[in-house]
Amino acid sequence: MSAPAQVPRLLGICAYGSGAGKTTLLTQLIPLLIAEGLRVSVIKHAHHRFDIDHPGKDSYRLREAGAVQTLIGSRHRWALMTELSRIPSLQAEEPSLQVLVSQLDARYTDLVLVEGFRHEALAKIEIHRPALNMPLLSAQDPDIIAIASDGQLDSSLPVLDLNNPVTVARFILNWMNAANGLMPQT
Repeated sequence: MSAPAQVPRLLGICAYGSGAGKTTLLTQLIPLLIAEGLRVSVIKHAHHRFDIDHPGKDSYRLREAGAVQTLIGSRHRWALMTELSRIPSLQAEEPSLQVLVSQLDARYTDLVLVEGFRHEALAKIEIHRPALNMPLLSAQDPDIIAIASDGQLDSSLPVLDLNNPVTVARFILNWMNAANGLMPQT
């Protein structure tokens, strides 16, 4: 029997509301972290119905025909779509972060960046833009380890320059190294 795959590190990127720049920051961080040798995956929570498939495509037709799961694959990528609406016992439930993480193959990732799921108990970096006049989540959430902001803040947590993704990436690398017992990068 082989050893179970190691669970990748999870780090949330959260904000009080939409429009703060979570996705923008993630798209800037991912290539920086990859350049440092990390294999990065992302889980994004959607508060609404969404579709990644398009009418007319074979996978769409198969899913619309009633398949609970449709997996499409090629030598470049594969994607699994699961229609929770076709499983009566799951229709009223949002999938938990734990369930979604379990769908990832831990052999292919070192770090999972989680967008949304702000109420989950996992380490998070909060994005805060003072101009949006939203409250700081870190005042109520002990799992927030840093704040990325485009303005001045008074906080006991590290405040990272939201407009400098290199600084945020360096913080993430140091956080991962500290968790692994390694020395911080400078």
